[in-house]
Amino acid sequence: MLQLNVKNESSRLRAVVLGTAENNGPTPTIEEAYDPKSLQHIQAGTYPIEADMVKEMDALNAVFEKYDVKVYRPQIIENYNQIFSRDIGFVIDDIFIKANILPDRERELDAIQYIIDQMDPNKVVRPPEEVHIEGGDVMVWNDYVFIGTYKGSDYKDYITARTNMEGVQFIKDLFPNKIVKAFDLVKSKIEPRDNALHLDCCFQPIGTNKGIIYKSGFREEADYMFLVNLFGKENLFHIEREEMYHMNSNIFSIAPDVIVSEKHFTRLNTWLRANGFTVEEIPYAEIAKQEGLLRCSTLPLIRD
Repeated sequence: MLQLNVKNESSRLRAVVLGTAENNGPTPTIEEAYDPKSLQHIQAGTYPIEADMVKEMDALNAVFEKYDVKVYRPQIIENYNQIFSRDIGFVIDDIFIKANILPDRERELDAIQYIIDQMDPNKVVRPPEEVHIEGGDVMVWNDYVFIGTYKGSDYKDYITARTNMEGVQFIKDLFPNKIVKAFDLVKSKIEPRDNALHLDCCFQPIGTNKGIIYKSGFREEADYMFLVNLFGKENLFHIEREEMYHMNSNIFSIAPDVIVSEKHFTRLNTWLRANGFTVEEIPYAEIAKQEGLLRCSTLPLIRD
């Protein structure tokens, strides 16, 4: 049986679900775009092709092998995008929470059912229907759970608003001993440079006391200040609008001192190395065109 354990974002990784780009299906139509960045690339004719994305995910898999991480992959669904395993579920402590995602992505959960079957059924939770929550919005940080949400009254009009306040309350009720902090994120259906699709698009804790942050991703300055006060300004790497667009905060930690990052993130990778991190650089720029990156395509199950 899988002994789930995830207490934070950066402890030594032992087991992970890595999405797959195989059998990814045709380029979506404009109507089928889930986010403004995909839409932009569909319109420009630069939407990523399957072979390139498979290559990028193979590079990530190779890094996991190097660090002796057990990797699970979803079962292949014909002509279907299964890259972003982070959206469909997440682990807090020893509980696996199935995400209530966009209804037409339900099949992605079925494709990892064989992994869920290896968990203690008492430790697998499915929130009620009115609860919207996606893994990209949820970050465990020891005593804290950080959750990205959108508090605007026009929530239902935004396909980019993925986690609602009912989702925040659900996690509060499930983990009464955790400090659950909600962050109101900036959303846009048309301008990817002003759309924080998930919390990990504008913030991610790394190491033991550091983080990567994009100030303008937060609708309320108080939410941003909460993180500055918690981590200390000198411990936060501030990314710019263009870096946020290229998903610089969406890297992935294998250990407190080991980070997988995109090879074009020059400024970030230089800062990480200067702060004592080992940086495993891989190409992931094609996958980034779908407004998701390294954290989005991984679902950690066990960390030390």
